[in-house]
Amino acid sequence: MSIDLLSSQPAANDGDELEQIEITLLLEAIYRRYGYDFRDYNYRSIRRRVLYRMGLLNIATVSALQEMVLRQTKVFEALVSDFTISVTEMFRDAVFFKALREQVLPALRSYPLIRIWHAGCSTGEEVYSMAILLQEEDLYEQSRIYATDINPQSLEKANNGIFSLEKMQQYTRNYQQSGGKRAFSEYYLVRGKDAVFDQDLKRNIVFAQHNLATDSSFNEFHLIVCRNVLIYFNASLQQRVKELFYRSLAVSGYLALGNREGIENVKGDGYYDTVDAGNKIYRKKP
Repeated sequence: MSIDLLSSQPAANDGDELEQIEITLLLEAIYRRYGYDFRDYNYRSIRRRVLYRMGLLNIATVSALQEMVLRQTKVFEALVSDFTISVTEMFRDAVFFKALREQVLPALRSYPLIRIWHAGCSTGEEVYSMAILLQEEDLYEQSRIYATDINPQSLEKANNGIFSLEKMQQYTRNYQQSGGKRAFSEYYLVRGKDAVFDQDLKRNIVFAQHNLATDSSFNEFHLIVCRNVLIYFNASLQQRVKELFYRSLAVSGYLALGNREGIENVKGDGYYDTVDAGNKIYRKKP
């Protein structure tokens, strides 16, 4: 009996397949051990961040990382931060905040209580931007902002309201381009290398942990802002979150997404009117 040695060799992509299996097992282990569900996040993004953490830890396999994650809480927390890292800044995409100021907030003025959900708020820069916007439009006192994120470390930073002073020059330009009505420096105090934002801006902000992959709606909102979060999810999780947002909006409520995101594939076409296509602002139909 002869043996075909060529056919018994591993396929060229066996290493990639094994790595994908290991990453799948890692995400399942995280879910079972800690309750954080990253299983439907975009695979390429997750893989990139897993490899980054492995490089920092100087380990060769995902399985080795899994063992460390399961047994060492600090390694798990670092990996969660890797998974949830986001690029954010105050008044990011100034034209978006200008559109909120001019096209959305005037329509919300008639409500006695305006409920706003910032989903995936990260370290809070855009939440404080919203608070400033509401204050300048004389809507802050009748508003409540619910700022949520999966990452407790990000929420802690957001709640502190302290950001790097070296970023204030860029944030000031963003603020001015968004239609700001005051000197941006009036909103913070300088403390060493930090800008400490006016604590009064936090009075009507609730920071809370929320996982878009597993948690349900917790209120009825007039405006939901979730920018540049869905791009990190796979198609099925994007669908789940879009349906969650639809259920969480009041009639005629507004949904604002990132510039690479949209409302496609929401169950039941025609559930939204487009308010501003360029800035991805939509309004739930009556």
